[in-house]
Amino acid sequence: MRAHVDLPVSLSRESGEPLTAQLAGWLRTAMLDGALPPGERLPSTRALAAQLGVSRTVVTEAYQQLYAEGWLEGRHGSGTFVAAMESLRRPDRSPGAPAEPPPRPPAGLIDLRPGSPWVRDYDRAAWKRAWRRAADLPPGDEPDPYGLPRLRELLAEHLRRARGIAVGPENVLVTRGTGNGLDLCALALLRPGARAGVEEPGYQVARTVFAGRGAEVVPCPVDEDGVVVDGLPRDLAVLYTTPAHQYPLGGRLPIPRRERLLAWARSTGATVVEDDYDAEFRYDVAPLPALYGLDPSRVVLLGTLSKTLAPDVGVGWLVAEPELVTRVAAIREEISDRTSGPVQQAVATLLERGDLDRHLRRMRLEYARRRAAVVEVLGPVCRLRGDTAGLHVVAELPAASVAGVVERAGERGVLLDSAWRHHHGPERLHGLVIGYGSASLADVRRGCRVVADLITGCSAAPE
Repeated sequence: MRAHVDLPVSLSRESGEPLTAQLAGWLRTAMLDGALPPGERLPSTRALAAQLGVSRTVVTEAYQQLYAEGWLEGRHGSGTFVAAMESLRRPDRSPGAPAEPPPRPPAGLIDLRPGSPWVRDYDRAAWKRAWRRAADLPPGDEPDPYGLPRLRELLAEHLRRARGIAVGPENVLVTRGTGNGLDLCALALLRPGARAGVEEPGYQVARTVFAGRGAEVVPCPVDEDGVVVDGLPRDLAVLYTTPAHQYPLGGRLPIPRRERLLAWARSTGATVVEDDYDAEFRYDVAPLPALYGLDPSRVVLLGTLSKTLAPDVGVGWLVAEPELVTRVAAIREEISDRTSGPVQQAVATLLERGDLDRHLRRMRLEYARRRAAVVEVLGPVCRLRGDTAGLHVVAELPAASVAGVVERAGERGVLLDSAWRHHHGPERLHGLVIGYGSASLADVRRGCRVVADLITGCSAAPE
């Protein structure tokens, strides 16, 4: 058995960053750079704490965070090891058979637009097992507007474990995803002509859904931390927000501002619709608890498997107080809206067996590597926002150069998205929204090099 490596870690008590976060960040960097290769054994928490002169709790919490993100794995009786990618992929093939390469996008085309996850690396055996289980069950004749009871129980358990909110199945309604959840919220909470706030810049689908249900959409400015609470209109019936990872700027709403937001909602009677967007993927520190957990009476929480698993699955959830869940379920029956029963059965099996959690840990590691590549290539040539979480970053550029970079990148086979598309009114921030979810690590790196060359060329061009 390989002996553990001595780690040349240096932590600073003068830094404003907690010691646990410093240690976890150092270890991530060492694993990404190859200084800690897959299979490397780490020191015990006791030994590393003694080496660094810190409490054992600091090391234990750093290791636990990296376990949760998929960077580390434990072997019973042996210690803590850097996760090996080969063991994480779990190819579904017979022993000795050659590995099948994942399908690739058309030659020369690299898609760096946001919104899509990596769907080519999954546990095929678990996927087939889930669908076989679903196929063994008879088709239902009367779809339950709340969702399958078994799946609601499993989702409640998942949310308690992953997001730290105390909910039961009576708080959970199974949707077809975030868009469906937004539409159900609009039907339940908005009268024609009511005012609905949406972050600016923000999620275009929310604006479209609310406007389509007859609401007046009100742009609500955001800054580097998320939605700006001071100055929010007091006549909003609903406010849509993405506090875990603001879309598209990437801010994380801090606790004091969360408390002010909920105080505003209580004083005005508004309902906050919390889209738990990208809460699963953080690369710096653990995610903050869901806003819903601070005041369930004023918040509706929406989640989806579209980024965690695949958009094609079409399963999400709406979490609210039982009275509102009942009202939404009644509306679903009136409009014949439902979530596919067989799909719910398959997702329930993935949750029940722990397959979804294992997939999420694998993908955290994959996305962390792609995120590091984006930062490495683009960080030196432009300011990046939102690079500590999620599946995209914003690259700030001068307004005059954005359209040219997008056009010339397309000519070189790299598809890009610009920040203007996410604005409702005048553009407040100029740049590119770079997605790294749907392209391979090699393509992310190649595509970002093309973008970096174009940005550098724009900077060097005469005025």
